[in-house]
Amino acid sequence: MRFVLGFMWVMHWLPLPVLGRFGDAVGSLLFRVIKSRRHITLTNLRLCLPHLSEAERVKLARQHFQAYTRSVLERGILWWASEKRLKKLIQVDPAVPLASIQDGPTILLCPHFVSLDVAGVAVMLESSLCSIYTEQRNQVFDQALRKGRSRFRPVKLFSRAEGVKPIIRAMREGLPFFMLPDMDFGPKDAEFIPFFGVPAATLTAVARIAATTHAKVIPVIATMLPDYQGWKVSFREPWLDYPGDDIIAATRMMNDYIEAEILKAPAEYFWAHKRFKTRPPGVPSVY
Repeated sequence: MRFVLGFMWVMHWLPLPVLGRFGDAVGSLLFRVIKSRRHITLTNLRLCLPHLSEAERVKLARQHFQAYTRSVLERGILWWASEKRLKKLIQVDPAVPLASIQDGPTILLCPHFVSLDVAGVAVMLESSLCSIYTEQRNQVFDQALRKGRSRFRPVKLFSRAEGVKPIIRAMREGLPFFMLPDMDFGPKDAEFIPFFGVPAATLTAVARIAATTHAKVIPVIATMLPDYQGWKVSFREPWLDYPGDDIIAATRMMNDYIEAEILKAPAEYFWAHKRFKTRPPGVPSVY
């Protein structure tokens, strides 16, 4: 892993168009080699985008491998590039909503697009934050990831095992909660909510935390700019009257919102994750 990190450090000095094209080439190779993740990706695409032909789904899956590989290599820029270079490469539209953050508890809802780390950096160039963090198996990589994500401002990272109380406390102290809402973490604290029409174990935490703290929910979407020119981080308008009185309906609304965003940049969503790993009782695995 030290060799991999050293390679990423060397590569981060390259111009982004060179690094991006190299990532595309490696991603195309990995699409052929990593059969298990290719199977997961294509299974997800068949379930979620059945209107596409199989050839179109294979093409999209290959593009996803390219985008994901690029995002891993480009992470070196996020970890080691100067603030000046980052601000040149990250297009924020509109600006980080500092006024809203300072006005009261805020959830920055960031779906799993491959460039989500760029969204985190865009926020941390302007504000501290808190988030949930899953410890990496490799301690060397874990340390590099933590350091890279907190090099501009202090960041409070909590493990999922700690529950929501530390998060609520940090939010009430003025830190926005940078939340990744769309992974399958099992049935605990989740409901089976349709995701592209397929029942998916979906955390209800966004709605529950928003209800408890009276937080505003501001979606933030990170995507790649064309022609390897950098990234775009878009802060949407806060959701009105969210979550309301129905947590399940609010969670369904969140999934609907994420679906609409995915269709704008489908290759950049994290299809290689087993989004439907947890199945309703009696329903067999799709993988």
